[in-house]
Amino acid sequence: MALLSSIVGFSFFGLASRFGQLAIQKRNLMENLGGHAIAMGVFGYAGYWAHHYEIRTNELIAWKRAELAEKQAKVDAAKAAKELAAAV
Repeated sequence: MALLSSIVGFSFFGLASRFGQLAIQKRNLMENLGGHAIAMGVFGYAGYWAHHYEIRTNELIAWKRAELAEKQAKVDAAKAAKELAAAV
């Protein structure tokens, strides 16, 4: 569902930007419907890309957190062993 909402949301933003572009030029909003479709398609693809980019970055962040937790566990174990050796 998140993929669909990203694509549709970005597509409607593309349509709104196309309407804004035509309004600035003071042209008829329904003059060239193909231009609307192209704008919606391009922005929809940007939404598709943004969705997959978010998934990939979340995977990388999870991997990096696991890596940092592993390093911290090693440091904590070494510190505990050092304190135990100093106590004996």
